[in-house]
Amino acid sequence: MEKQILPHALKTDVFNKLKGKRIVLASNSPRRKDILRTIGLEPDIIPSTFAENLPSSEYAHQIHEYPVATASHKAIEVYERLVEQDPDNAPDLVIAALLADTVVLTHGSEVASNVARSVIESALGQTSQEILEKPIDKADNLRMLLDLNGNVCEVVTGVVVVFPVLQSPGYKTQSIDERTLVYFADNHESLVEAYVESGEGIDRAGGFAIQGLGSLLIRKVEGDYNNVVGFPVASFYKLLEMLIEEDEDFLEI
Repeated sequence: MEKQILPHALKTDVFNKLKGKRIVLASNSPRRKDILRTIGLEPDIIPSTFAENLPSSEYAHQIHEYPVATASHKAIEVYERLVEQDPDNAPDLVIAALLADTVVLTHGSEVASNVARSVIESALGQTSQEILEKPIDKADNLRMLLDLNGNVCEVVTGVVVVFPVLQSPGYKTQSIDERTLVYFADNHESLVEAYVESGEGIDRAGGFAIQGLGSLLIRKVEGDYNNVVGFPVASFYKLLEMLIEEDEDFLEI
């Protein structure tokens, strides 16, 4: 399992703890794989078979819990499947993040940053939130982006880790949700249409890719840029630090 910690990883307690452990990413997202590789992690890639079909209406009053709930189901599904398939090669850490689950909330209410709440509320207003997942086609993509054009949205990623414990049911989960504000420029409609025709946004929550051509549509970001790409790696690292400090059984089973 040493190969899962790459040579350029920092010499920290977190990476030392992960050495020799089987780490699994419950996603086939190349963006998440690349972000983890950047910090020195190369997990096994085992996508979850859990259908991302939780009814968002059930989270109307706790909308930020929606991506965490989906990520939890995905992480647990992969962990249980791998334990059943080969108990002697069970994973030590399963990471799930829709897909570490990202949803885009138009007119969000707050983000995990140091921006004053009053500033955020002023920017976003008090209008209702809409979860924007992946567009179903180009027409849907255009609708999403025209709604976002000149507006602000909140990108929420739920990250869940699953690891073994001795107590029933044999594993424990921990989660975080990261929130980032994305400010769209007041773009000419022809630019938005050209972007939609490129097809880049079809498989992206919210219908845009900030790290690609979609950067042309965006004026600024408030919060973690990597969160918008798909995986809030800094907060993920802090979660591992917290688990090492507060849970003496973490990665010791």
